[in-house]
Amino acid sequence: MQKNTDPNKQLFSGFSVPDTEQINRALAIVAQIPEDPHYFRPKGVEVAAILMDLNIDLKTILAAILSDPRLTALDPQLNIKAEFGNKVAELVKDVIWLNKLSVYSLEMTNQPSQTEILRRMLLSMTQDVRAVLIKLAYRVQRLKVLPRDSYELRRFIAQETLDIYAPIANRMGIHQLKWELEDMAFRYLKPQSYRRIAKSLSDNRVARENCVNNFITLLKKKLGDEGIAAEIYGRPKHIYSIWKKMRRKQLDIDELFDLLAVRVIVDNLTSCYATLGVVHSIWQTIPKEFDDYIANPKENGYQSLHTVIIDQEGNRIEVQIRTQQMHDFAELGVAAHWSYKEGGKHDTAIEKNIASLRKLLEEKGDEVLSENFRSELFSDRVYVLTPAGKLIDLVKGSTPLDFAYAIHTEIGHRCRGAKVNGRIVPLTYTLKSGEQVKVLTAKDGGPNHNWIDLNLGYLKTSAAISKVKSWFKNQQQAQNIATGKAILEKESQRLGLKHVVLQDLTKHFNQPDTDKLLEALGHGDISRRQLAAFFKIPELEVQPAATQPKKSLAKSAISVDGIDNVLTSLAHCCSPIQGNEIIGYISHKKGITIHRKDCDNILHLSPEKQGQLIAVNWGDKKANFAIPIVIHAFNSQNLLNDVTRILADAKIHISNAALNTHPDFSALLNLTIQIEDTNQLSQILYKISQLPNIVDVKRKT
Repeated sequence: MQKNTDPNKQLFSGFSVPDTEQINRALAIVAQIPEDPHYFRPKGVEVAAILMDLNIDLKTILAAILSDPRLTALDPQLNIKAEFGNKVAELVKDVIWLNKLSVYSLEMTNQPSQTEILRRMLLSMTQDVRAVLIKLAYRVQRLKVLPRDSYELRRFIAQETLDIYAPIANRMGIHQLKWELEDMAFRYLKPQSYRRIAKSLSDNRVARENCVNNFITLLKKKLGDEGIAAEIYGRPKHIYSIWKKMRRKQLDIDELFDLLAVRVIVDNLTSCYATLGVVHSIWQTIPKEFDDYIANPKENGYQSLHTVIIDQEGNRIEVQIRTQQMHDFAELGVAAHWSYKEGGKHDTAIEKNIASLRKLLEEKGDEVLSENFRSELFSDRVYVLTPAGKLIDLVKGSTPLDFAYAIHTEIGHRCRGAKVNGRIVPLTYTLKSGEQVKVLTAKDGGPNHNWIDLNLGYLKTSAAISKVKSWFKNQQQAQNIATGKAILEKESQRLGLKHVVLQDLTKHFNQPDTDKLLEALGHGDISRRQLAAFFKIPELEVQPAATQPKKSLAKSAISVDGIDNVLTSLAHCCSPIQGNEIIGYISHKKGITIHRKDCDNILHLSPEKQGQLIAVNWGDKKANFAIPIVIHAFNSQNLLNDVTRILADAKIHISNAALNTHPDFSALLNLTIQIEDTNQLSQILYKISQLPNIVDVKRKT
């Protein structure tokens, strides 16, 4: 078993003695895995060797070696945390999760928003971005052994690479991996195009090499004359990027003039611009092809000067000029960050590069995703899946109800439960990235008032809360309009009117349309007295409803103008109870009637009748008041039992009850209860509202 260890040790030279000892321990563990000639998947040691080219740190190398999927065959299982520390163990855990992730589907190729959400999810669910670096190296190695797999699997993995992993490598700034991933994936997806471009490059290789060598020889001499030290070499154009340019410009490869490229590495920033001046003084340039990415770095921190010249034979040559440090970041991206000692100096490029991790999955050109991302970093998001595998991007802390509203407003309104990964969960359950959510809906019905109570935790997203509030507003409007129609019809009959012109009423009460007029009537903004005044009919005497018995109070319950023992009665129009602000109305026929001060009939008394008002106050002794309440519920099952239990516990008597059920199992429960004061009423309404399936509970007016 030891035979594999020595060659592997040579791959990881360059570390300190203590670090090398840890690597050797990891290699010794991997060497215990039984050899399997039929195992063609990537191995941890092979992946770690790829990462060595990125100058990655010790913990990442160890995690790459120890994330080898074959280690699960060891008995007993390896305790990575005990052997190599918590950070390595966390990295291994993340890499294993990334390697097992199976969210991608080929349909996502034509769904840019879905591929973008998946990229975000990959980053949000990893504890350390270095796990993503290891995953990218795993994908490179997987592509190398892909010829042994079926055509369907090759196509799937190659397309996933182009859609998900190459873009991540690009935005992390790891161009070395980006180009390798793109070229290998392209080779499997478009083998004929790949071979044709590769052959063309090979056929013209000698001519291109001579052109580039002549350019380098002359530039080295001129820079030497100016005292500028530089490393200059030809830079190969990558096949996938050539193919994309051919498609973008609709040209054949023979018609492309910028397949030649040279890179110039100098000592410092001043030498970058001095070299640019030398290049421009010798060769003709193409002004529109000049880019200064040093003064204006790219989003991922990339810095370099780019220019294109035309040599004496008419060849176009792209020239890139940068310092060694700029080159490190251009090739290694964020990976280069860990090659610097802790506490070392970070220049602007490093800090910009690391900051870009926080915005890693922000895609230019996608306005919807950019808008979501502008104020919230990906760490504040949660990414969950529908049963069909579609990814949904939500605010962190979102619930199944938020998910339901993100799918469709109506699904949110009719949501009655949810399953997460096949298990029933409460609607207040906090979703985690990667979970699959199935919404359970009713055929009809609407949201619950409790859903918009932030303290109860049903909804997190402002969009979902807004949809619920809008639903209740629309329901209230519809109910008010229906009530307004009934009021107008009833008052028309009472007043003996055969025909009412709604447009005249609408204009008189300054309403924009007839629906708003009826809504105002139903809501009470326009009173019956105001209707009577419009029709020029004398105001109606304020009377209790004929079908309800007159309410009398104990002599000490009300104090009239400071005097007790005055007989009074409660007005049925506003049903005052102890705690309400009240006022008395002296009726010549019925004595003193007690109203709430905000009663509509009191507020709209004519000036001459306002003289019949008298100050009244509640007395010292307690009294019970019959108060009607109405309860809306999604489900009638156990509703009456649950409500009566709450009232019995509070020692509140029920004088009347009526339960109406509907085909969709929703219910309307009307109760008349004996209440002492407003505090007791408020407490009992709150307790009833906390029952399951309650939509609304309120005092009936």
